[in-house]
Amino acid sequence: MTFIIAEPCIGTKDTACVDVCPVDCIHPTKDDPRFDAAELLYIDPDECIDCGACEPACPVEAIFEEDALPEKWANYLQINADYFKK
Repeated sequence: MTFIIAEPCIGTKDTACVDVCPVDCIHPTKDDPRFDAAELLYIDPDECIDCGACEPACPVEAIFEEDALPEKWANYLQINADYFKK
């Protein structure tokens, strides 16, 4: 099971989650040219090891386990997956 970043991240893009991720699966990072254009951060479902380190690090509580993603933000599961299909 992977983690999903949802709506509270929009406009915030606090990278505390990036700093604690042991496998660097949260993108884009601040040094990525796509960072400024990105609406929010995304977790690569293929790279995520489900450690959960990112969830408590998020200051806006935007990160959820896939099974705990609130229904109102269910579309972020697909939004996150689509980011990595590009």
